[in-house]
Amino acid sequence: MRRASHLLSTCLATGIAAGIALSPARAVEAPFESGLMRLAEILGSLHFLRSLCGETGGNWRTEMEKLLESESPDPERKARFIASFNRGYRSFGTAYSQCTPSATEAISRYVKEGEALSRDIASRYGN
Repeated sequence: MRRASHLLSTCLATGIAAGIALSPARAVEAPFESGLMRLAEILGSLHFLRSLCGETGGNWRTEMEKLLESESPDPERKARFIASFNRGYRSFGTAYSQCTPSATEAISRYVKEGEALSRDIASRYGN
């Protein structure tokens, strides 16, 4: 799982760079915006699930902070990012009170989805 975390982090940084390159004028929502919001939701889900399953530290919250830092969103957009992260975090809180095989499977699926989203954003919208 550590390798997957590192890969997602690396892909996330690349995907974020794509957002920075296109962020100066946002009169219209950027085409990658929904992907970044989904990525924020995935990070929230992983933050909850990985903590539930014994991961210590705030790796996924730190990744969210990196996303916010690199995007430098206006207050409204920042609130949407935070709401997406929190939605992901809370979505599993009602279903899981302990680490189970299905929670572990959800972690794997979210890591894969996050990696794919990051790669897609970087390849489609990166420099």
